[in-house]
Amino acid sequence: MSTAPILDIDLQANLPQEDENLSLLNLAIQTEDQNLAPPLPETLEDTGLAGSVIEQLVLKLLYSRGDMLGRDLSEALGLKFSLVEAFLEFFKRNHFIQVKKSMGMGNSTSVFALTDAGRSATREAMDINQYTGAAPVPLFQYSHIVRRQRRADGWLTPEALAHAYRRMVMTPRVLSQIGPAVSSGNSFLIYGQPGNGKTFLAEALGDLDDSCIYVPYAIESQGSIIQVFDPIYHQPVEDTVERSVLACDHQYDARWVKCRRPFIVTGGELTLEMLDLKYNSTSKIYDAPYQLKANNGIYLIDDFGRQQCAPSEVLNRWIVPMERRVDYLKFLTGGKMTVPFEAFLIFSTNLRPDQLGDEAFLRRIQYKMLLRSPDEHEFVSIFRNFCESKQLPHEESSIRRFIDKHYRHTGKVFRRCHPRDVLSHVIDMIHFEKHPFRLTDDLLDRAFESCFLEETGE
Repeated sequence: MSTAPILDIDLQANLPQEDENLSLLNLAIQTEDQNLAPPLPETLEDTGLAGSVIEQLVLKLLYSRGDMLGRDLSEALGLKFSLVEAFLEFFKRNHFIQVKKSMGMGNSTSVFALTDAGRSATREAMDINQYTGAAPVPLFQYSHIVRRQRRADGWLTPEALAHAYRRMVMTPRVLSQIGPAVSSGNSFLIYGQPGNGKTFLAEALGDLDDSCIYVPYAIESQGSIIQVFDPIYHQPVEDTVERSVLACDHQYDARWVKCRRPFIVTGGELTLEMLDLKYNSTSKIYDAPYQLKANNGIYLIDDFGRQQCAPSEVLNRWIVPMERRVDYLKFLTGGKMTVPFEAFLIFSTNLRPDQLGDEAFLRRIQYKMLLRSPDEHEFVSIFRNFCESKQLPHEESSIRRFIDKHYRHTGKVFRRCHPRDVLSHVIDMIHFEKHPFRLTDDLLDRAFESCFLEETGE
């Protein structure tokens, strides 16, 4: 099967140029969460795709799933049935598919199956790629919608930020540092000693904004298919709008999935190869890199500086995206595609900034924040809050004696994780040794010893 369209010339309309194809997109409907939903394509021209792309998808769906109802084909493609029906009629006339049975309500309730000629044509289509999901979205439509889903200026308020960190002991100074960085959506470096909650601080931002965005199942560019929607990172939001079972129509373009804004984390396992398109030689489909899947959301690079490549290499990779909000991804053939870079990029590290790169590199990261160790007042508050969260009865005097013995007299530095770690050990001891469920000095001392390394003297 050639890549040329099978359809008759009267059905295959000339595709508009990119700068002329945004009129439909400008008619996007306003959703309750203030995001603009991708509008429902009414014609082949509105999809932005060549007819051959949809033709091959129809055949491949019937090949991989077997006999299908017309309306199920429409659902699988994410397109209106009225648009898909023209392809079914053409395939019927040319004996690529046959109707096995019908409920007597037209093609939407007819069961279609491939003929021998259809199976032969499908095998040729499979040689191009084995993608059988919803019809892809052309790159220019994807770029347009992603930029429209950008958070508006002033979207974040101090009250909303404080609410996001209500379970953490945070000083006004720290909140005033975080707020502008998050509100701007520019790159952000959080550094400091281990155990002070840098990762937890970044992850709390994932619950800061409950608005929704639209993520395409796949993108089409230069004849290649790039899968974007990933159920690991994208959490679909159920729509409550009722649709006709027969019409298979949607309120917006069903090639997109309504999701929560993504929050993606990678750590020491990250390599430079993971930040580019990943080609599957069997399916002949590309998988989108992390930053593309994180568009309109947050991408946290945790333990920055401990990746399998030098920090300067990672920062080098991000120079253009951070400054221009565009990224360049390479195809196996050597071609490139330009995609929007609208992810809020956060770096979290235990290393000193001067160990990560020189001043020129670090300047590209717009905001930096040193997350300091807590003072005694903060430490006590964290300790008290954890006890209360576990409903562990305690006396303030026990906390003070614990601090005097193990911190003030030894010079040990406070860390935000210490109360959680020590008290978790206390609770484990209580359960194992069947003690009354309350905090005692003896349990605290033993838990401290089991948490931290001691000098062996050898």
